[in-house]
Amino acid sequence: MTHVSVAVPCRLQINGRDYAADLPPSVTLLDLLRERLDLTGTKKGCDHGQCGACTVLVDGKRVKSCLILAVSIPDATVTTIEGIGQNGHLHPMQQAFIDADAFQCGYCTPGQIMSAIALLEEGHIHSREEIREFMSGNLCRCGAYNGIIDAIEQVVARQRRDQAGEAA
Repeated sequence: MTHVSVAVPCRLQINGRDYAADLPPSVTLLDLLRERLDLTGTKKGCDHGQCGACTVLVDGKRVKSCLILAVSIPDATVTTIEGIGQNGHLHPMQQAFIDADAFQCGYCTPGQIMSAIALLEEGHIHSREEIREFMSGNLCRCGAYNGIIDAIEQVVARQRRDQAGEAA
């Protein structure tokens, strides 16, 4: 018996660019990004959805891209770490990670940053404990958790100052 791989149409918007191709149905979003589009900022850690290194935003929600088949999210908008800066400037969360020394080896950092950006949108930032809880799906083997939380708190504080300034 011969195994025939069927290609399935896949249309996505990735970092503001349209992508369309026929893909084998077994291609994960992570493998599409890394192996076919050369967007290697998204890391392959455990490949089982347990470490969070592959976290990206799909339609604004954080997802572990190793667990999603690319063809299962037709017409979705995907944002990776490569797509968050604007006009050659770092995203405020990226800058905060640098300022707070929120990484050591850096392998988990893209996934941590993408989760942190989603965390801000979700509104789960009322305490360090809440941040820690909602970031628990992203592991850091180097143990930079305090720096990561400090970075998130820096961005929150900056946003609150900016909002207070606008209201005045």
